Amino acid sequence: MTKNTIWDTWRVASLSGAAVVAEAIRAKPRLPREHAWADRGITLVLFSLSLIYLCLFRRFTTIEPDEGILLQGAQRILTGQVLYRDFFSFYTPGSYYELALVFRMFGSSLAVARTMLALTGATISVIIYLLARRMCSQAVALTVAAFATVSSLPYRFLVLHNWNSTLWACLALYCAIRFVEHPSRKRAFALGSLASITVVFEQSKGAGLCLGLVMGFLALHRVQPHRHWLGRREILALTFGLTWPFVVTGGYFAAQHATSAMISDWLWPFGHYSAANHVPYGYQNWSDDTRHELFGTGSLLARALKIFAISPCLWIPALPLAVVGFAIYWMALYWRRSFADEATLHYLIFAACYGGLALSIVVVRPDIVHFMYLQPLNCLALGWLLGGRDLPSRLLSTIRRPVAAYILAALAMFSVAALLAVLGTHDQIVTRHGVVTTRGKDTVIEYVQARVSAGETILVYPYLPFYYYTTATFAPGRYDYFQPGMHTTKQAGEMISEMASDRVRGVLLETGFTEKISHSWPNTPLAAVVKDPVADYIVHNYHACQFLTSPTDWRFLFMVRKDRSCP
Repeated sequence: MTKNTIWDTWRVASLSGAAVVAEAIRAKPRLPREHAWADRGITLVLFSLSLIYLCLFRRFTTIEPDEGILLQGAQRILTGQVLYRDFFSFYTPGSYYELALVFRMFGSSLAVARTMLALTGATISVIIYLLARRMCSQAVALTVAAFATVSSLPYRFLVLHNWNSTLWACLALYCAIRFVEHPSRKRAFALGSLASITVVFEQSKGAGLCLGLVMGFLALHRVQPHRHWLGRREILALTFGLTWPFVVTGGYFAAQHATSAMISDWLWPFGHYSAANHVPYGYQNWSDDTRHELFGTGSLLARALKIFAISPCLWIPALPLAVVGFAIYWMALYWRRSFADEATLHYLIFAACYGGLALSIVVVRPDIVHFMYLQPLNCLALGWLLGGRDLPSRLLSTIRRPVAAYILAALAMFSVAALLAVLGTHDQIVTRHGVVTTRGKDTVIEYVQARVSAGETILVYPYLPFYYYTTATFAPGRYDYFQPGMHTTKQAGEMISEMASDRVRGVLLETGFTEKISHSWPNTPLAAVVKDPVADYIVHNYHACQFLTSPTDWRFLFMVRKDRSCP
């Protein structure tokens, strides 16, 4: 027996089944890159089709409370106000000033803001395709990108900082992959800049991304200790990239005499946000009425179809756990081996960043809504797990096809449900910032616009700043929204002081808000529900003029001071 034969026999015998898979991974052909004309054409078509699809959702609204936070904040900035100094927000400032700049250039309307949102979604889809192309076949990569388009933003097609920060996080991940492929100072600077900008758009997601990047590069060093990823020049470029967005942000607010207010608002969530927003992992936010509609009405077939359509909400929170678990497995497999190929490095950096972003959700609010803000990366994880080439056991490879068929069918039905909700709307509302379509009639906007002039001060209490924006009105004081149990008694006192100054034109009070607390914010202290000082002040000092409803049957009272007559 020759020396080579002995070596081959020993090598095959010593490798476990998992190591054989790893050896096969090393032999995979090099995947095409962005400079390939075919991929360039595909990305252009993908961007165009994604933009067209997402624009179908541009005018549709269910009058969601969260959307108005960013819209009304940008409107305040256009009037000369400064974030943190003149109005409150516990988010970092990137989304506010980006949207204010867009409004300044193209006009302030919901259509403009939603068009920017569609552009954001189309860009994310292209990035997901380019990332998936490094891990999967072209067919799988296109499927992943398509589902990232139809199942991500349509789930909550709202102008929110969450989608903006997801875009920057995806760009940072893509830049990290490019850096791993070909390290350079320019890519190190770009990586640092994108990670830092993600923090400027959402501090929790940005912090999770930065932690993931650190863990990712530590993992790369473990599997390839002989390779120096960050030299002295790359570290300097990365540091400069991480620093300059904070320097610009801090300099601006220092010039506006708002540094202390900015720091206070950034730190505010650590002591107050989780008090009311803590929920179990994968929490679904379903009310009793929603559960009854899903599981207690219709024929058995109809119930089965509804359960099938919403089933992605049940397993999407498990994806980060699966990805991190597989990444640890591969890292252990390649530790102290010399054949970790480029695809493996892609997997490790993606898994680390994905895990860091998921961790930021766990720390803040691990409900299904926040996991859906990472849906583009969830789809990328599915492409990786179901691509089939890198699964660590024969059993997983065997069940891959039926599992993939179920997941694609469930996501398709999940996405079709969102599309049908938009296509089935017929009610239009003419607001002061454009025409919107809804599922049902809204009497609030029409009533307020007929009786309150644009630019006047009213109070929408406790939590629906979208009505401020659509009616072109403003809140008294610093708070566009107030959540009992999350905001403090001191902040409630500030609102009462503003109302006592007699500047409030009227009050739009949501009478059924406490009904939402049990399922939306189940950790809210009972004392905050029983005694709400702002609501008590309104009831004692204002009288009702008109009963109003939103398209989702939320109940409101338009009220004025007791010494005044109704408009």
